[in-house]
Amino acid sequence: MAETDDLKASFLEGMSKSAASVCGVTTDGSAGRGGVTVSAMTSISADGERPTLLTCLNASASALPLVLENTCFCINVLTIDQTDISDVFSSRIPAPGGDKFNAVRHGVLQTGAPWLRDALVAFDCRLVSAEKLGTHHICIGAVEAVRVAPDCEPLLYGMRRYLRAEPH
Repeated sequence: MAETDDLKASFLEGMSKSAASVCGVTTDGSAGRGGVTVSAMTSISADGERPTLLTCLNASASALPLVLENTCFCINVLTIDQTDISDVFSSRIPAPGGDKFNAVRHGVLQTGAPWLRDALVAFDCRLVSAEKLGTHHICIGAVEAVRVAPDCEPLLYGMRRYLRAEPH
């Protein structure tokens, strides 16, 4: 057991050294509207009928069952000025009026999932696969629409805090 605990502690410390984009994953549909902050998002491929992305959602996240039933989600890459939105969607701070979406300007794209209008980029996705692995679900989406904002900096997370990308 101690060896497993040491491995987990080493893994967490190692992962804290890796910076990742901070994203708000949102959904809406028959199951309801929800959202959660994630740092686990990456492209799979631009090839094929549709580009594909994946995100990992904690099994305890209130948004996960909504994503699974709604079969759609939008990955909103947050900007450096959106730490407050990240904190609301991660439930670090209370949502205004009890609704996370009161903290953001949002609209709807092709799938019906909300996109955050001030995000750096929004990838509107249809859920094509979801598999539980340990404490998370790996959700793969086929991209239906993309909205890209002009000239903003991404919000990053690493070293257990928000980071800023430094241009060279």
